[in-house]
Amino acid sequence: MAKTLIVVSRVKELAKHEGKQLNVASDLSAELTKKVEGIIAEACKRAVLNGRTTVMPKDL
Repeated sequence: MAKTLIVVSRVKELAKHEGKQLNVASDLSAELTKKVEGIIAEACKRAVLNGRTTVMPKDL
């Protein structure tokens, strides 16, 4: 099983629409992890293109 960057219990707490709790699919955390990894990779690329070795919020 791959490492996840997502805290599933927090996702479940946030999975609401108009105050109604929604169920969370078991494979949602894997897809969220992929998205987060992509965001981080893009931020790293931007930091390097700007001549920095530190990834900052502005790189998002």
